[in-house]
Amino acid sequence: MPLDLREEVLEGLTKFGLQPTTKQANQTVNYLSLLEKWNKSYNLVSTKNVSELVERHLLDSLTINPFLSGRNILDIGSGAGFPGIPLAIFNPDKNFTLVDSNGKKTQFLFQVKITLELCFVEIENCRIEHYQTARQIDMVVCRALSNLADVVTKIRHVVSKGCRIFVMKGKVPNAEIRALPDDFVVVNAIKVNLPGVDIERHLIEICRK
Repeated sequence: MPLDLREEVLEGLTKFGLQPTTKQANQTVNYLSLLEKWNKSYNLVSTKNVSELVERHLLDSLTINPFLSGRNILDIGSGAGFPGIPLAIFNPDKNFTLVDSNGKKTQFLFQVKITLELCFVEIENCRIEHYQTARQIDMVVCRALSNLADVVTKIRHVVSKGCRIFVMKGKVPNAEIRALPDDFVVVNAIKVNLPGVDIERHLIEICRK
């Protein structure tokens, strides 16, 4: 286990106000170690630097952590597992479904699930608009997809009025908010801070009317 990576992870989590158990710390380091290894062949994320991997992906994903609610969480366009895998590591009492249409990325996510023993995580290799489930989805999280209207249109068939939708953005996307379908509304735009990172980040919370 790379010492520098472990140090970066523990330092970052501490600055972020998280106190991981030994298991959570090991899972987090193993996850990022796997990502570094796979990234050399499959280019899962553009970031190569360890510090940027921790700050701009791991910690950025965990900004949603204080706002998680419900039991069944859906991560759409999960890619290399952000934000779903970090959130799953720190919330083993919840069920997470990670959806992505890229086969190489979901193959990586299956390996992460097995290696980290995340039995409460499900991986779905499909387009989100084709995803079907009998479960009630309590919360949807999204980091990779860009347009708010596209997001809610693609998940309309799996979200009820009680579902909370959190989309990670830089600046508040006012034009995208105005373009939302009439049956979806933004109820909150939460500014979040990443220790040591000078970029503007917001969590856009959307609900169905």
